[in-house]
Formats: sequence, structure tokens, C-alpha cells
Amino acid sequence: MKQLPNLTEILISTLTKLINQFVEFVPRFIFAAFILLIGYAVAKGLAVITSKVLARVGFDKIGDKLNEVSIVKQLQTEIKLSHIVSKVLYYFIMLGFVTDATRTLGVGAITSLVEKLVNFVPQLIVAAIMLQIGVLVSEAIKNAVVSICKSFNVPSAKLIGSIVFTFFLVITIISALGQAGVNTELLESSFNLLMGGIVLAFAVGYGFASKDILANLLSSFYNKNKYQEGQIIQIDDVKGKIIALDTTSITLETGESKTVFPLQALQSKKVEIFDK
Repeated sequence: MKQLPNLTEILISTLTKLINQFVEFVPRFIFAAFILLIGYAVAKGLAVITSKVLARVGFDKIGDKLNEVSIVKQLQTEIKLSHIVSKVLYYFIMLGFVTDATRTLGVGAITSLVEKLVNFVPQLIVAAIMLQIGVLVSEAIKNAVVSICKSFNVPSAKLIGSIVFTFFLVITIISALGQAGVNTELLESSFNLLMGGIVLAFAVGYGFASKDILANLLSSFYNKNKYQEGQIIQIDDVKGKIIALDTTSITLETGESKTVFPLQALQSKKVEIFDK
């Protein structure tokens, strides 16, 4: 008959191993805590110094430009880049010391997790920089489009500018997510289909709604050298002196009144030019 194991010996052996492991772990834990304490002091000190230096050299002026972006204003938050950079530096340094502390503990799973997080931080920083630049570029393009539309008297200039801003901002966000390691293939496909439909619908609708304005702009291009202020002309039965000529209309002084014609009238109606 096989003899049963001695339970007392098993318990004593197990307890002995646990005590030995605990005794070995305590010094490693104390040393790891000491490393974290040093890391906190170093990270905090460098973060404070970096924040003050960046603030003095005017680095926050970039953040002031971001605060002027409409989408940032809607969030009702203030971006101060010197604080953001100092915080990123603080956590990046702390992660480095946490990695050393976990290696000291000898726990492989925790060490592997922290190392992956440390490797991810640079990608996240690059993605954040891309997003910041993208917002500034999108806002600049939006302002340029609004200015151009207003100069040509195109209606809904702000709406067109907002659409352009959203388009470039979404492209920036997708690129930043890709840089951060996020799979954006499905997002890109959905965005392309959505934007294609929106652009087609907007182009068709806006084309019908603005056909008269476009006709006036084309008429301005073809007739800009034929007519000038001070000339006396007759459009159908209305005779008068040109006192104003812009990209969409022509104004005639007819006696005591003034008559305004859309520029396309110069193409579609009978026009007579008289000597001064």
C-alpha cells in the first residue's frame, strides 16, 4: 500500500518557500520604491523648469493661435502649450523610471506592459503634434476660402469655409490616429464615401442656386475691358452713365435716379455705347 504524503511537511515546505520569496521580494520592493521616488523628483523638477523656460521664450504664442480657432473656442478651454509639454515630459520620464522599477521587482508581465507603454508614447507625441499643425492649417485654409468667396460676392462664404475646415480637420485626425498605431482603413473608406456624396450633393445644389451669380462672374471676366466708369451706354430702353461697376452688377445714372443691372444683362440684352 502506497504511503500518503505527510501534510505537515508539505505545509511547512510551502510556508518556507513563501517566506523566502517574501524576504527576497521586500528588498527589491524597497529599491523599486526608492527608484520611483527619485524618478518623481527628477521628473517634477525638469517639468517645472521646462514649463518656465518655454513660457519665457514665448512658446505659448502658438497655443494662443490655437485658442483663436473656432472649434477650440466652442470647447471653452484654454490651451497652454508650455504646461502641456511639461506634463508630457513629466510622464515620459516617470515611465522610464517605472520601467526600471518593474525590472527591479522581477515581475515580467508588469515590465512587458510598461515597456509597451513607453514605446507608444513617442507615437502619441507625434500624433498630437500632427493634430495641432492640422488644426492651424485647416483654420488658415478656411479663412482664405472665406476671404476669396467674399471678394467674389459668393453667398454662404462662412458655410463653405466651415465645410473646407471640417474636411481638412477630419483628414488630419485620421492621419494622427494612423500615426498613433490605430487601424484607420475602415474609417478612411467611410470618410471617402461620405465626402464624395456630400461634395456631389453640394455641387449640384449650389450650382443650381448660384447659376445667376456665376453668370455675372463670367460676364465680368468677358466684359472687364469693354466698359468703364464714366461711359454712357443704353441697355434695352434704359440709357445712362456708368457710375459703378463690380464683379456682379453695373449701376447707371439715369437722370435723377439710378438703375442697377446684373452683369449678365451685358451678355443677354442689347447694349449701345455712346461717345461722351
